[in-house]
Amino acid sequence: MSSAPSSLTDKVRTFSFDGGIAAACFLKSTAVLVGDTGAAMMVNGAETKAVALHGGAALDVRGDGKRLVSGGDDGRVVELTANGEVQVLAEHKGRWIDRVALGPDGAVAYSAGKTAHFRPVKGEARSLEVASTVGGLAFAPKGTRIAVAHYGGVTFWFPNALDAKPDMFGWKGSHLGVAISPDGRFLVTTMQEAALHGWRISDGGHMRMTGYPARVKSFAFTADGKWLATSGSSEVILWPFASKEGPMGKQPSMVAPSSTARVSVVACHPKDPVLAVGYDDGMVLMARIPDGAEILLRAPDGAAVTAAGWRADGGAVTFGTASGSAGVLEF
Repeated sequence: MSSAPSSLTDKVRTFSFDGGIAAACFLKSTAVLVGDTGAAMMVNGAETKAVALHGGAALDVRGDGKRLVSGGDDGRVVELTANGEVQVLAEHKGRWIDRVALGPDGAVAYSAGKTAHFRPVKGEARSLEVASTVGGLAFAPKGTRIAVAHYGGVTFWFPNALDAKPDMFGWKGSHLGVAISPDGRFLVTTMQEAALHGWRISDGGHMRMTGYPARVKSFAFTADGKWLATSGSSEVILWPFASKEGPMGKQPSMVAPSSTARVSVVACHPKDPVLAVGYDDGMVLMARIPDGAEILLRAPDGAAVTAAGWRADGGAVTFGTASGSAGVLEF
């Protein structure tokens, strides 16, 4: 990035949807942009392909570079592969599939209301009802446990161990998104309030991350697990997680400040300490964590950035906005 120009906006291929963009990711070399109306556009070089995923809105979408899984208000859990094949993994008529998560071994988790569901590649599907509507789902790095966020904390579930009682990490309030650090040591949730809460998994030690002017809606660990990048402010807030205590007693770092807008989306590069950063005024930057260097990928136009994602090799990035504008950039 050091030899790159300060702007790459003229290198970005642009696209337009009728509705907003719910997710932006890659399946192998193909960029996939999922509209909030339940349709997806697959972009590979000069070729584009439209694919229908849901009969209504796509409520949550996750991709791991090989497959994309989405949950919709049509009650369906749908998988999309890089060759454009669509498979319905589960269907719950009359329910909304609020959250989905992908396991490292091909398993899928999803939720409908208070119930979290686990669907392994082989074996029996299982479910777990928690105290309130599921706010977030995340697999532990090894895939043997699932974090289920809800009001009052997180239930840490062993879906394959029938006799094992789930662990409970409690903290008052409504817990929405949930993430587990790449080394499996820390559990972090976004809150309904403008704060994050975390736990050290080994002993349940608490960590509180506050000071945001707005609720954190986008957060992700860097590939090396040293930082947790978060939205919710006019710059990316980076909490340090390299030590055994995590961010406790430490000040966060900040990169990619804006004088006119708040960060709406953060996406971590799959290998390097680099971020794609979207703002609520439509700007997209690429920012390097060690020195804060920035490259402009999209100029602001007033439409909030709602999604961003990297190709698995780090050689391309894609992003989309609430107005349906989207872009794909290969380096």
